[in-house]
Amino acid sequence: MKLPTWIATLISAVAAVLLPACDAVNLPKLEPGVTTQAEVRSRMGEPGFVHRDPDGSVTWEYSRQPAGKVCYMIRFDERDIVAAVDQVLTPANFARAQPGLSRDEIRRLYGQPARREVFRNLGEEVWEWHVEGEIATEESYFSVHFGLDDGKLRKAGLRIEPKGR
Repeated sequence: MKLPTWIATLISAVAAVLLPACDAVNLPKLEPGVTTQAEVRSRMGEPGFVHRDPDGSVTWEYSRQPAGKVCYMIRFDERDIVAAVDQVLTPANFARAQPGLSRDEIRRLYGQPARREVFRNLGEEVWEWHVEGEIATEESYFSVHFGLDDGKLRKAGLRIEPKGR
């Protein structure tokens, strides 16, 4: 049975409001060195993506895009215990987007983007994340531009626009 559009929209809106509230309750209870993968799964749900790190550790991605403005990366040690919990959509982390990185490397740094768009006339694919801004009357977005020819990062930056546009 397919839900009417207005019901699906209402459910999405309620989820967008409640997810950050759930994060505010659950994230402080994720204690590095103590919390297990099973506990994280019961509190946060299934990860949106699982990254296998070169050192053998595993990182679970919890992106709140496109409605939210955060992405949590929860790294586990070899015993499947939380080693770190990081909100990766931060100005300090944006500086890590250097030309030449691959799509996979960017996904590992920032999680699932809110939007992807291909501009064939420019030979680019642009990924964008909705992020926290400094001014309440503006919306902020972090964007990365990949070349269509080689799939490598060309440039990255912050885009700011007035709210309500």
